[in-house]
Amino acid sequence: MMERRDRLDWRAMALLVVLCASWGVQQVAVKAIIDVVPPLTQAGIRSSGAALLLWIWMAMQRKALFARDGTLWQGLAAGALFGGEFLLIYWGLTHTTASRAVVFLYLSPFVVAIGAHLFIPGERLRQMQVLGLICAFAGIVAAFGESALLTEHDTFTGDVMLIGAAVLWGATTVLIKGGRLAGISAGKTLFYQLGVSAVVLALGAVALGEAWTGELTPLAVASLLYQTVWVAFITYLVWFWLVRHYPAGRLSAFSFLTPLFGVVAGGVLLGEPVTLALIAALILVGTGIYLVNRPERRKN
Repeated sequence: MMERRDRLDWRAMALLVVLCASWGVQQVAVKAIIDVVPPLTQAGIRSSGAALLLWIWMAMQRKALFARDGTLWQGLAAGALFGGEFLLIYWGLTHTTASRAVVFLYLSPFVVAIGAHLFIPGERLRQMQVLGLICAFAGIVAAFGESALLTEHDTFTGDVMLIGAAVLWGATTVLIKGGRLAGISAGKTLFYQLGVSAVVLALGAVALGEAWTGELTPLAVASLLYQTVWVAFITYLVWFWLVRHYPAGRLSAFSFLTPLFGVVAGGVLLGEPVTLALIAALILVGTGIYLVNRPERRKN
């Protein structure tokens, strides 16, 4: 019987920090080769390659991947949401700045909190947890607020796309946690996501007319391997395992760490400045995570 927990333990927190750091560094990996491999093409390669690796891994584990278990339609829906999320993220970045994008994208935990509150029994957020989510989001605003206030470009379309991506991200988490997908293996859940998103992203790349000559520099190979093997295969598999075993709203609070790790990676690898706003953001995010995961006091 699958063990479920009502709050995050140290193992889950450690895994989440590793995941968020990995996803933050991924942003640098994508930007580093965007002139060689277009963004949606990168995403399509990542999903396709990771789906193949997952298929091989499931076969080696002798775990059923195509057995009928009543999850097909929900799995396809989750995959479509997942693919649509990344399509909107990468497409939206052509219309708005990365700073604005990350602020809007990380509205997702609020979508998860509201969705879990409405649709998942036993995951209603208390007032202190809501305050933690607000505090963590304030950290994101502190880190990116200055540049997010710039309106020199036509950013409205991109902003709407990133808000849409945040809604899709949150909806995917709630669908997996609250539906039949919660009762199947993390590997099969991820395969739905990767398989469907590979098709969605490939069609998106064609629709946007992305041109790729097929040239692969050593940096491009390293970036694509990182995105495919580590991020889309390993970290996503761990993420969906966590979603099945821990409260969705509390897991999503940790997602606020991802853009902060991205800024740190940008500072170390790309020479971007680490500002006082980032330090303030780290404090706010840490406080928010504590409030969201603070155990409820039992009344005597």
